[in-house]
Amino acid sequence: MASLRLVAALAPSPPPPSRREPRKPPPPGARLARGVTLAAAAATVAAAAASPPALAALAEPANALSLPTWAVHVSSVAEWVTAMALVWDYGERTGLKGWKGLSWGMVPLLGGAMCACTWHFFYNSESLEVLVALQGALTVIGNITMCIAAYRIYKGSQESTNNNSP
Repeated sequence: MASLRLVAALAPSPPPPSRREPRKPPPPGARLARGVTLAAAAATVAAAAASPPALAALAEPANALSLPTWAVHVSSVAEWVTAMALVWDYGERTGLKGWKGLSWGMVPLLGGAMCACTWHFFYNSESLEVLVALQGALTVIGNITMCIAAYRIYKGSQESTNNNSP
């Protein structure tokens, strides 16, 4: 017993625990992305967990979207909203207004995606075919606004390069 005490006394002591710096909270865009992803996953799991007899009781038309197709639609919209938030956050952190403009330029495309999801939600109803035309128009407008925003970012980077050159 005494020999164990001697070995324990002569054994080197472990180094003191290193001080960790407190973790910084994730940026708002990352928190939003995590929340949107979690919500989309929960919706997909909840829909998949429904019992087959309950699903059979729903008389859906032949043109109804499948669960995996809905998962793709919903996750695409969630990813787009996340991208908009991250682009906006980048613009705020860097102070480059062009990036906030890009986030605004993404809004019409989000509207087009919402038109498509709404039309599919109502089983592609003929009475809502105006949503198809609206989606097309919003896609064209969104492509133009994103092109303008990208050009403004390019011009801003050229100006900052010229201002920093000797």
